[in-house]
Amino acid sequence: MTEFAPPGTRYCALPLPFAMKRGGALHGARVAYETWGTLAPGADNAVLILTGLSPNAHAASNDGNPEPGWWEAMLGPGKAIDTTRWFVICVNSLGSCKGSTGAASIDPATGEQYRLAFPDLSIEDVARAAHAVVDALGIERLACVIGCSMGGMSALSYIQQFPHGARGHINVSGAAQALPFSIAIRSLQREAIRLDPHWNLGRYDETHYPDAGMRIARKLGVVTYRSALEWHGRFGRVRLDSERREDDPFGLEFEVESYLEGHARRFVRQFDPNCYLYLSRSMDWFDLAEVGGGDILAGLATLRVERTLAIGVATDILFPLQQQEQIAGGLAAGGADAHCLALPSPQGHDAFLVDIERFAPAVAGFLARL
Repeated sequence: MTEFAPPGTRYCALPLPFAMKRGGALHGARVAYETWGTLAPGADNAVLILTGLSPNAHAASNDGNPEPGWWEAMLGPGKAIDTTRWFVICVNSLGSCKGSTGAASIDPATGEQYRLAFPDLSIEDVARAAHAVVDALGIERLACVIGCSMGGMSALSYIQQFPHGARGHINVSGAAQALPFSIAIRSLQREAIRLDPHWNLGRYDETHYPDAGMRIARKLGVVTYRSALEWHGRFGRVRLDSERREDDPFGLEFEVESYLEGHARRFVRQFDPNCYLYLSRSMDWFDLAEVGGGDILAGLATLRVERTLAIGVATDILFPLQQQEQIAGGLAAGGADAHCLALPSPQGHDAFLVDIERFAPAVAGFLARL
């Protein structure tokens, strides 16, 4: 198995068999997770965090791993998600390569990697796998489920599949269905990987690996994670110091190109390409209109949760603000105390990772009211 799980990761075995929404089942599957804080005697202080496509379960430093996590500034003692009050669980998505079972894992039936034999993955499968962790920890009802980006989709699916499974919900730059622009971008990312000859229908190895396809896919993603305002402010039209090489006349010339290249190269060998394909497609398939007779607002209105805060960013082009407004409106129509908060962050979709000064008070305020 291609293993990218950080130290301190814990594992939860999934029920046998674990049936998948679109057919097929997993046997001997698991999901990776980490926890912070102490579960109250009544198990009523649990907060579940569901992540975007690429993060692992290590959202913040803890006793098992002192290294900073991907949401370190948001989670911990005295922080917005205060671990002196809340028992926090972060689950790595089913289908990922960060410790959970996915296409890079060993199929117990064959002793080989699943690769493209892995069953079709849906957001609904990701949500049910996360619920298995919550159930195994003895928690009947979450105080809050928080979903970021793809995790926002997973959180909505969690609430839809497990009515009253959470009192509160914070949806951070998420969506109830994939929009055509987002689908188009992810389609190009998947095509870049599949057209790399080393992908070889998913049968690559460390020697013959689709590095070029993964680099381009990651660059496309990073471009959409930030806003045009952010790109202009950080890089402008600043050129690299080095002169163009004669053997590479169309090579890197601007600093923004160099930034994307460095970002992509750091990612390439840290995320399995087949897992990337499966998770990417699961987002395109997700559509709560399926439970609303073809109407997305009607689908959202079927969800049962007491309080919801949908947080969006005006500069987000990947999960635009209209989608968070839609979430709040649909859940309010279903009886939830639901509100949408639009933040003026210039960083685009990734703002929740970096604009902590704006996001932290919103998250802390919502949790305080629970």
